[in-house]
Amino acid sequence: MGNLENKIIVWTDGGCSGNPGPGAWAFVITKNGEDVIYEKAGSEKHTTNNRMELQAVINALHKLKNLDLQLGAEVRTDSLYVKKGVTEWMTKWKSNGWRTAGKTPVKNAELWGELDGLNEGLKLKWRWVKGHAGTFYNERCDRLVQEAIAEIKKT
Repeated sequence: MGNLENKIIVWTDGGCSGNPGPGAWAFVITKNGEDVIYEKAGSEKHTTNNRMELQAVINALHKLKNLDLQLGAEVRTDSLYVKKGVTEWMTKWKSNGWRTAGKTPVKNAELWGELDGLNEGLKLKWRWVKGHAGTFYNERCDRLVQEAIAEIKKT
């Protein structure tokens, strides 16, 4: 992948306990492949796994913009729904008025629209990584998600 000097990698994950159910999202922003710049998690009492995967990326991109770290960043997600949505499906959905090829409304369209606005004009590379495969920062995101779900279940 070339020189990692000053390379920003964003790791994201989302999940639910039940689907739908209590859920959470998390992201970790790293520099040079190892230095953590920022990490954050959030939760919702009743949501879906796909919504949490999207919220992880949306919140991470908001933070990238606030830190002015968006140029040359790579976003790594273990969600094919997010990866394919951003890199393959979204352009077609937009041209169809946020409808699928079958003419039904795109699920989570408000989140996709927000993600589209954040992604527009940024030089982001999107990469899918296998979840639960021992990749350190992917596992870190998963732990943050599980901790946030455990906390929200207590309330």
